[in-house]
Amino acid sequence: MTTATTTSAPGRTAHRLWTRSRGVLLGLLLLVIGGLTLAALQSGEQHGRLDPRSADRTGSRALAQLLASHGVTTDVVTTTEEAAAAAGPDSTLLVTAPDVLTSGQLADLHTATHHTPGRTVLLAPGTAPLQIFAPGVQADPRIGNTQRPPGCSLPAARDAGDVLLGGIRYATSATTADRCYNAGGSPTLLRLPAIDAARDTVLLGSADFLYNHHLAEQGNAALALQLLGAHKHLVWYLPSISDPTSTAPATQPGLLDLIPSGWRWALLQLALAAACAALWRARRLGPLVPERLPVTVPAAETTEGHARLYEQAHARDRASAVLRSATRTRLAPLIGVPPAHAHTPDLLLPAIHTHLGTSDLASPDLQALLFGPAPADDKALVHLADQLDTLENSIVSQERHAPREHPDR
Repeated sequence: MTTATTTSAPGRTAHRLWTRSRGVLLGLLLLVIGGLTLAALQSGEQHGRLDPRSADRTGSRALAQLLASHGVTTDVVTTTEEAAAAAGPDSTLLVTAPDVLTSGQLADLHTATHHTPGRTVLLAPGTAPLQIFAPGVQADPRIGNTQRPPGCSLPAARDAGDVLLGGIRYATSATTADRCYNAGGSPTLLRLPAIDAARDTVLLGSADFLYNHHLAEQGNAALALQLLGAHKHLVWYLPSISDPTSTAPATQPGLLDLIPSGWRWALLQLALAAACAALWRARRLGPLVPERLPVTVPAAETTEGHARLYEQAHARDRASAVLRSATRTRLAPLIGVPPAHAHTPDLLLPAIHTHLGTSDLASPDLQALLFGPAPADDKALVHLADQLDTLENSIVSQERHAPREHPDR
């Protein structure tokens, strides 16, 4: 056997790896850059909707600064207990999300502030808050926000003029209530006067005019300043799910709940892009179509290639097993052994002995020749191949010279 040397091309291999993986690497790089950019943009302190500390579009820092410039102090609280304790005499209590409070929280808050002089402002309250803070008032269906005229005699509304209001509308039979900024016959701002020198209650159907990006429009800032700045102390209540007084059952957030709303569209687009890429790169397996091979490789070259691979790997055990198996397969039909039992020593070896008879080849140990261990070196492997070839030629020669009966006899 001759040893074949294989020339490796590390440069070509590296180029192929780069060509196949550059798309994936580019995508990962873009994701990393996007994540770092978002982390940098959101690294500052973030607050939620209607938060007087937030400078976002839906925050209310501009209103808090405007109130501070007029001498109004703002106390931000997140629990019912804090709100009840902070809403002392001559203070304004602003509840930004009354509908998220439980009946117990609403009752506790109303009990603590009902007999305290001041003002309570509820933003878009629904049925449950109205039953406690404004009995007899009903909530009508929502309506779109737009600039609306005051349409009432309330000084704060008259001075402010047109304001961006809408949302929930309120209906009441109280004759002393101030009904402002009507929409479809019902007010979107309803003020219930104080009883026994206690608190008056203001219901606002929408909170959009308190946002940073709407505060400078029309009379939004003027109305917000007069409603929330009527007293020198403002309690800004932002209900929180961490409030220990809340009895609402805690629910385990799902995967989609943990994803920021801005990322959901991005994830959807990435999923669609991945699906399109998969369809584009997928193999479309159709029916088998015969085609001419571009190159025909002779069987001798294939055999020689296998032999060189065995030699390069020093696989004498594999080479000897292939030689013995091929010899047994070819000898079985010559000596009358079924092909299924060509590799069974108990059937193949007696048949070979019987077929050889008194020939000189009957003496070698056929068990070791056809089913023996692997050769120890290349020389032993070549000797094994010669012996197998001699055995096969002897049996084939006997088959050729064996007398055949005439079919007429």
